[in-house]
Amino acid sequence: MRGWLAFGTVLVLLLVGSAGAAWWRASQRSALVTAVALVPADTQRYAWTDWAAVRRTLAEPGLDRLLSKGYDADLTSASAMLSSAAALQDALGFSPATVSWELLAQSTSGVVDVIGLTDPDAVRDAVERAGWTRTGTVWGDEAGTLTVKLGIAPEFSYIAIRDGVLFASDDADHLASVLDAEESPAGPIAEVVSALGDPLSAVVYGGDYACGHLAMSQADDVDQAQAASLLKAVDGVDPMTGFAMAVEPDRGVRVAMAFESHARAVHNADARATLAGGPAPGQGGDFGERFTLGRVEARGDLLTMELRPVKGTAVLSDLSNGPVLFASC
Repeated sequence: MRGWLAFGTVLVLLLVGSAGAAWWRASQRSALVTAVALVPADTQRYAWTDWAAVRRTLAEPGLDRLLSKGYDADLTSASAMLSSAAALQDALGFSPATVSWELLAQSTSGVVDVIGLTDPDAVRDAVERAGWTRTGTVWGDEAGTLTVKLGIAPEFSYIAIRDGVLFASDDADHLASVLDAEESPAGPIAEVVSALGDPLSAVVYGGDYACGHLAMSQADDVDQAQAASLLKAVDGVDPMTGFAMAVEPDRGVRVAMAFESHARAVHNADARATLAGGPAPGQGGDFGERFTLGRVEARGDLLTMELRPVKGTAVLSDLSNGPVLFASC
């Protein structure tokens, strides 16, 4: 009998230990990592704002001043709520002044805005009072008249709330596919996201999206020629398989780039560190006018760069489209 009791005690301890380990792993995940896992794996562009942390950083709970100060601090450019923030607060009960965080996720099949709510029951009641029609688990502005009348962006035409998180889209089918998705990003996206820690604001690109949007082809002929010369001098740069840039809690900017191999990460660490000390064709001036370059490190196939913005510069919203330093292909 004592043997069975001992075995049972060990079994209970093992189960408790396993549950505790799972809880500890979950507790170590950043809010960004948790949010990214809520959207489909084929997402190519992620735009993140930790609104609760932004409010604390700026010591500003009021909506108007929050948006104004947040813009000046380069902390709000990733949000989909900006154009209709006041209308969202008045009509649907949430805004940058009240939510925990926001992740805008874009794929080839559509866009979804995912928002961590602080009072989901109140928002659910407000959505129904505003006239959105419920079908199953989704509320919809089927005629498309409510968003226009209230001055709310079309991205909030269809809304679902699950486990305290709001999902919104301008396409009912895409929203349904997001809610049904079981996959979460892995590989390069997961790698660059994990490298960011707990940022205030961030953008994350998949390799294909980075190739299309961080390319020299978007600059004019004169800038392209200058950039080509700069890239030749550093023996070129390689396409990224994943890209992320974030404003960290200390207001520094961290960049993470994933490559196909460690050798390419090492080469790009050297090449891009050199580029960061020179001209910024396509943007004007030099990179040194925008930031001071800190630690540049290649570990495995991941390259990270630390940037310290010059006071008054918008590094995240400006450099996330830089055609030289962050050129992908």
